[in-house]
Amino acid sequence: MSKSPQDTGKANKPAASLRFDTAFEPKYGVAETVGADIARVMCNNPSPFTFKGTGTFIVHGGPGSRDSAVIDPGPQDEAHLAALLGALDGRNVTHVLVTHTHRDHSPLAEALKAATGAKIVGCAAWMPRASAGGKVERSLDASSDTDYAPDEVMRDGDAVTVGRHTLTAIETPGHTANHLCFAMDGDILFSGDHVMGWSTTVIAPPDGHMRSYMTSLDKLGTRDEGLYLPAHGGPIGHPHRFVRGLITHRRQRETQILKRLEAGDRRIAEMVARLYPELDERLHFAAALSVRAHIDDLIERGIVAHHGDEDAYSLL
Repeated sequence: MSKSPQDTGKANKPAASLRFDTAFEPKYGVAETVGADIARVMCNNPSPFTFKGTGTFIVHGGPGSRDSAVIDPGPQDEAHLAALLGALDGRNVTHVLVTHTHRDHSPLAEALKAATGAKIVGCAAWMPRASAGGKVERSLDASSDTDYAPDEVMRDGDAVTVGRHTLTAIETPGHTANHLCFAMDGDILFSGDHVMGWSTTVIAPPDGHMRSYMTSLDKLGTRDEGLYLPAHGGPIGHPHRFVRGLITHRRQRETQILKRLEAGDRRIAEMVARLYPELDERLHFAAALSVRAHIDDLIERGIVAHHGDEDAYSLL
C-alpha cells in the first residue's frame, strides 16, 4: 500500500516545490540498471495504490564480489519470483531487506529465502495498534502481511555489508509503525513508501501515524543522500527540496481540515467531499484515512475532540 489521493482541484493544489512525476513507464519482469551496482525488477501489480507496481531492488557487491542483497521482494507472485531469480543469475544472496509489512512489499521474502538461503532482515513484524481517533473499520486492499517473520530486526543505524557496499537502516515510522528506509553508502536512499515521486503517501491509522510521519520527514531532511529510489515510481533527484514540499503540503492539508471544522463539518465523509472534489471514487476511502490521520494528530495535540457516541469531531 502506498498511494495517497492525487492532488486535484483548487483546494488540493500542492506546495510550489512539490512536483509529482507520473511519467514513469517500467519494464516488467526484467532487471533494469538504475545505478552503480543497483538493478530494479518491477512486479506487474499496478493499482490505484501501487501506481505501476512494486519495484524490487537488487544491490550487487561490486567488482570481484558474487554477493547481492534484495530490497522489498514484493507480493506473493510466482512470475515476480522467477524474474528475480533470473536477474540474480545464481549469485550469493546474503540478505533480503524489507522496508515494511504491506502485502505488496514483504510476502515474497520467505520464498526468496527458500530459493537462495538469504537471511530476512529489516523491519519488525507487524503489530496491531490503537487509533487516537476511533477504530478503523476496514483495511485497504494491500494491507498488512501478518505472516512476515524476519530472521533479524534492524534498528536505526544497524547495517549490513554487501561486497563493497553498506546498507544502513533508517527508522522512518509514519506510513506504517515499522517502516524503514535503507541508506546505501550515504549516497542513495531506498525510501520504500515513505517518500515517493509520483504521489503523496497514504497515512492510514492506526498503523499509520501522522506525527511520526512528519518527524520522519524532518529526519530525512538532515541527511546527505542526494538520490531516492522509492518502491513505487521513478527515482527522486533533489530529494531535500521534494521532502520540504511534502512537509509544506501536509501542513496545508491540516489547515484545510481545521477550516472545515470551523465551518461546521463534523464527520470525515463531509470533509472528504469538500477537500477532494475531483477525486476518483475508488480512492475516497484512502482520502478518508488521510483525513483521519490528520485528525488523530490534532486530537493528540489537544486541538480537536472526538465525540465517539456520534463518530463526529469538533474543535476544542
